[in-house]
Amino acid sequence: MSFLKEFWRFLRVRKKFWLAPILIIMVILGGLIVLAQGSAVAPFIYTLF
Repeated sequence: MSFLKEFWRFLRVRKKFWLAPILIIMVILGGLIVLAQGSAVAPFIYTLF
């Protein structure tokens, strides 16, 4: 949790608010990858990495 607080302080001090949506989308895509491991989409996701 301290990482999130420190990251938020970094965004505020450095005025890099454009990083927040990128981070949110990365978390959402990561969650989709984890949820898709047992589905038919999994082989296609594995080829990307």
